[in-house]
Amino acid sequence: METVIFRRIVLMVMMTSMMVNMAKSELHYVGGNKFSWAPNVNLTQWSMHQHFYVHDWLYFGYDRHMQNVLEVNKTSYENCIDKDFIKNITKGGGKDVIELKEVKTYYFLSSCGFCWNGLKIAINVENAAPSSSPGHNKSSSCTIGINQNLVILLILMWGIIIFK
Repeated sequence: METVIFRRIVLMVMMTSMMVNMAKSELHYVGGNKFSWAPNVNLTQWSMHQHFYVHDWLYFGYDRHMQNVLEVNKTSYENCIDKDFIKNITKGGGKDVIELKEVKTYYFLSSCGFCWNGLKIAINVENAAPSSSPGHNKSSSCTIGINQNLVILLILMWGIIIFK
């Protein structure tokens, strides 16, 4: 009996932790809207006005017949080298999403010469989002929809059901 209760408590703590992380995540539309991964968009200017944190997400929207998204190292980013990339983010639909999983600078570019037209971006990821982010531009990112009150309510309801 005690083992079952202990397992339920551990499960509740794990689910609470996951929900809190989801509540803190941001989805950033690269370039400011759903189809801004395109040549001649000033992605450097856009990224300078954003704050990126671990567990945030990047959304790349683009013409799937023309562009792609490659994660590269700093040297490849600076020189628009699309060979020996770290990861091909492209899934083929022109709408790709990637989670920022660690504190570092991520470098992305598009191959086939589009990098030379400015289709590249460096994303500097910080450790944790402060409780209120001054200057956080909500017009080009959106909160993934769970607020703290909802999390608390869900936890309480879940606890009542489990321990009934």
